[in-house]
Amino acid sequence: MSILSGLQIGLDTLYPARCLGCGDVVDSDYGLCGPCWRDTAFIGGLICDCCGTPLPGDASDQGQRLRCDQCMKEPPPWTQGRAALIYGDTGRKLVLALKHGDRQEIAQPAGLWMANAVRDVVAEEALILPVPLHWQRMIKRRYNQSALLAKALATRLGLSWAPDVLQRVRPTPSLDGLNRVQRADVLADAIRVHPRRRHRIAARPVVLVDDVMTSGATLAACTRACLEAGAGPVKVVTLARVDRMTLARGDKDT
Repeated sequence: MSILSGLQIGLDTLYPARCLGCGDVVDSDYGLCGPCWRDTAFIGGLICDCCGTPLPGDASDQGQRLRCDQCMKEPPPWTQGRAALIYGDTGRKLVLALKHGDRQEIAQPAGLWMANAVRDVVAEEALILPVPLHWQRMIKRRYNQSALLAKALATRLGLSWAPDVLQRVRPTPSLDGLNRVQRADVLADAIRVHPRRRHRIAARPVVLVDDVMTSGATLAACTRACLEAGAGPVKVVTLARVDRMTLARGDKDT
């Protein structure tokens, strides 16, 4: 046994890998234990091509570009959307831990899950952009969880990413309890493309990254800013998606 191998065994003994969800010992870093894995609703099968929400149907419909009722009624400004997890149980726990609990290590496996969800719709020349935070919130939180996810996703896909193309030019209040129209009003003119970064996305496909999608108002504001700057097509991917049943129960946004 080499000295390096011995040191690694010693470190693994002192600091064993822990489940991202509950903290129990697991076999490898950035993993989930059996119970947490079972409680994590990874999105697969039939989905809405626009927002990534699961749809009823059988396997024979997979591969078709179907839309949910909401996206047919009010089509979003982006062309396609995907999400890795349903926002509930372990999925909700992971999002909140990344966003508010300083659990930045969650971005690494999340990048893989998101890459698996969006890989089939991303162009080779696409630029990955995170949803921006206002500078006041960045100072308070110390990091932008969407930027961590965007970097991890770009690494998994072998694409470029840019954390400074989009700007949130004014602070916005929490969107908790607001409907779709109210959310859009709050975000009106709050997000723009940095005037000195417009050339980076002109005539270029873009993939927007956020931690969770509820109504899609924030991603819509970012999409419109990108389109106004000449980018396109714009596609979106989130770590988690609030499903229609959750919205119907009145669960709050994160």
